[in-house]
Amino acid sequence: MEIPIQNIYYLLCYSWNKLEEKDIVNINSTDSPEILDLLCKVLTNGTTHLLKKGMDRSYVAWQEDTASIRGRIDFNQSIKRNLMRRAILRCEFDELDYNILHNQILKATFKNLLKNKNIDKDLKEEMKGVYNYFSSIDDIYLSERSFGSVRLNRNNGLYDFLLKVCRLIYDNLLMNEDTGESKFRDFLRDENTMQHLFENFVRNFYRREQKLYTVKSENIRWDARCLTEASDGFLPKMTTDISLESPKRKIIIDTKYYKDAFQNNYNVEKLHSVNLYQIFSYLKNVEVKGGMNRHCEGILLYPTVSKELDLRYKIAGHKLSIKTINLNQDWKKIHNDLIEMTIAY
Repeated sequence: MEIPIQNIYYLLCYSWNKLEEKDIVNINSTDSPEILDLLCKVLTNGTTHLLKKGMDRSYVAWQEDTASIRGRIDFNQSIKRNLMRRAILRCEFDELDYNILHNQILKATFKNLLKNKNIDKDLKEEMKGVYNYFSSIDDIYLSERSFGSVRLNRNNGLYDFLLKVCRLIYDNLLMNEDTGESKFRDFLRDENTMQHLFENFVRNFYRREQKLYTVKSENIRWDARCLTEASDGFLPKMTTDISLESPKRKIIIDTKYYKDAFQNNYNVEKLHSVNLYQIFSYLKNVEVKGGMNRHCEGILLYPTVSKELDLRYKIAGHKLSIKTINLNQDWKKIHNDLIEMTIAY
């Protein structure tokens, strides 16, 4: 499924809920159709913007043998090493420093990217210039734990955005330990990765771009009771991708990221049955909540860049639509189509 590079960027920004930061990159000036070049451009421009504002720094613990007392005296080490005979003490103190984990992750990401031969040459030169600003920052070996250990605050919105870019690169940049080179895996061809991205995009889009509905992901209880004690706890959890609620209407949207919204059975196109069963199960079991839930509507939403669908049914008292959103069109049209999708019919 081919999606324009500009639209991929918007998908990522909505998925990460980082619309405020998206304008640090003029995506229309990006000529390369390659996703890796896009991510490098975003990281380079974003980090350049960060450097102009000033890199973040934090208190780092230091230890020093000194004749001038600073911070807390470590008497145990001072006595054990006979430092006082030389009129010095081991002191422990905190000092503001740029050599902190989120700056180390940025440096490590640039370093790994510069080992990739497929990045646009002009872009790579820009990256080298930015990388040089991190000369005083320690080199680290990136791992999942590195990203999980970062602690940011409300004032670190740009760092949060850049670290999300770094994490996406880390998850898809394969390092060859023998040659020292890196190779980027095209995550756009991974349906599981894109399913997660598409779902988050749609949910955050409705949270930001309309005011009529409240938007959430909702747990639905089974309309069932256990007939034996041993049966308790075995029913699978039902959680919607997106639930839209207004005072008069409720819609459950289930997103699916497939290359094709149909399955072929003896050369006859049919909808994926498991997807229909799933959303129908949501609609029937949510009825127990009463009120507008009794007439809750469902939308199965697929992305497409070619054939578009708008199928509508009423099944067991519930309106059910199977729709596609064309990701190979101007972003304003994508925006309008998603808004129009939730207008009553």
